[in-house]
This record gives sequence, structure tokens and C-alpha cells, in this order.
Amino acid sequence: MKKAIAILLSAAFLLTSFSGCSPKKHPDKDDGKLMVVTTIFPLYDWAVEIIGDQAEHVHLVCLLENGADYHSFQPSASDIVRITEADVFLFTGGGSESWAEEALKNSRNPGQKVVSLFSVLSDRLLLEEHVEGMEEEEHGEGNAVEYDEHLYLSLVNAKRAVEAIRDALSKADPAHRNSYSENAAAYLEKLSALDESYRDAVRTAGRNVILFGDRFPFRYLTEDYGLRYYAAFQGCSADSEASFATVAFLAEKVKELALPAVLALEKSDHKLAETIISASGVPETEILTMDSMQAVTPQDRAQGASYLGSMEKNLETLRKALN
Repeated sequence: MKKAIAILLSAAFLLTSFSGCSPKKHPDKDDGKLMVVTTIFPLYDWAVEIIGDQAEHVHLVCLLENGADYHSFQPSASDIVRITEADVFLFTGGGSESWAEEALKNSRNPGQKVVSLFSVLSDRLLLEEHVEGMEEEEHGEGNAVEYDEHLYLSLVNAKRAVEAIRDALSKADPAHRNSYSENAAAYLEKLSALDESYRDAVRTAGRNVILFGDRFPFRYLTEDYGLRYYAAFQGCSADSEASFATVAFLAEKVKELALPAVLALEKSDHKLAETIISASGVPETEILTMDSMQAVTPQDRAQGASYLGSMEKNLETLRKALN
């Protein structure tokens, strides 16, 4: 991976320095506009909300725009150029985005403002967790544990991230500071209201445990609201095939706890969830979907996909799963 990044950085350097000593601007950076580059969809959507009516002054780019999962995303040389020239760069900062960290070392914008969720939320980071029944994960060299990268699936985290993005935009574009501040304040109210709705739903629920027949990227969300969970895989797992022991364990939990639903991620084929339900002997158990926003496409955005909308739908799913 590091070798691939080095090759990309070399290609990016050639692209930006081909015309003498002056770096060549990326073709989609309009002169006079603030260039804001993001990696994942939630960061992009938070920026959209904060920029609001100042969109005509900003060129906003989401690098993972074609529905790529950021755990396996490979940036192009053009992506690297965008990062090095951006006025504001927003990224997660976890291991899956180590390529972005490398690109930032070669930034050509001395006034560049950077927001890393791992830095902003350093006191909120949680390690990947292995709960009972879950498939064991291999952590590679040194068997080192890793932090869960899905910080954005916590509304508590989202509020702090929005504040950090607001501050970065205001510093990069002080002429529109008041607008960014007002837009952020309005959006923070919506996030706070939804956060309270989640707390109410959990307080009044009939149970406090959920079960995922899939990867589990919602640890930050369950931590916020004191929920217990069982799952087949950790959130960043590359596995898709569960062992007999894992299926048997989860199936027994469905039966033992009389769970009304087995949860799965968006765009899942539901095969593992179906297998768990079949093995449980409780065929009336539903399969419900929660959205991790890891593979949002331009078509999804054109149809109105938003961070707030996805989290609202996740709340409705959670209500069903807990009652």
C-alpha cells in the first residue's frame, strides 16, 4: 500500500509541477472559489449544510463519489492533486485513509485547513471490539488492535465534527464566517433534536440489545445510548463468510432473547441474516436494514440522500428492533 501511495504521489507531483515552478491548478478548481475536498459522504454532507447559501463561492468535492467503500478505496493521482491543492480538506484520519495522510505531507497550499475526525474526536476513539460469538479478526503485523473508524455514526461525534468544520471554513474564508456560523447553528439544533429522539427511543424500548447478521459499524452509536449488541463481524472486517459456530451462536441469541429482528447493512444481500433466522427456528423474525453511509453514490445524493435523513431512518429501524 505504501509503495502504491508513493507512486501516486510521484504522479501527482508531475501533474502539479509540469509547468515550471508554478503548480498547475486542478482543472475543477475555479479561480476565486474556496476549494473544499472531503473523503466520505458524511463529511461532504456536513460541509453542504454549513456552506448552505454560500455554495456559489465554494467548489466542494467528495472523493468517494462513486459509491466506493472507503475501507478499500484507492485514490487516483487526480485525487491526490485535489488534496494537495485544497483550501480545506476533511477526512476521517483512520488507517483506511492513510493515503490521505501521505498526500497531506506534500500539500502545495500553505494556508490549507485540515479537519481529521481522529484528531477532533481523539478523546472519543474506541478500539475495535470483539464481542461474544463474533468472528475472530486477524490484525496483521504485531497483532495490533485498531480503532473503530466509524466515528460519524454517532450524533454526539457529528456535532463536534460540525463545529470543527465550521471553524475551518471560517478561517479559510473569513468573508463568509457569519453565514457558516449561522448555518452550522441551525444544523446543530437538528442534530441535537435527533440525538434526543434516539435517547427517548432507547429509554422507552422493550429491550436494549440488537443483533447484526453482518459487519457492525455502529459501536459508537450503541455506546452513546447504552445498547448491547451481538454481530457476526467487526465494523472494518473484510470477511463475508461466517463460520458455523458464529451462525449457531447468533441463531441461539435470536431465539433466547426473542429478538424481533436481525439487522443488516444497506446494500447487503441478507444471505447471512437469512441463514441466522433459518437456524434459529423462528421464521417470523424480520430482517431490518441500517444505513452506515459507506457507499453513497451521486445517484443517491441526487435522490436526496443526507446524513440526517439516514440517521432518522436508522432511528426508525432501531425502534422496531428494540420493541
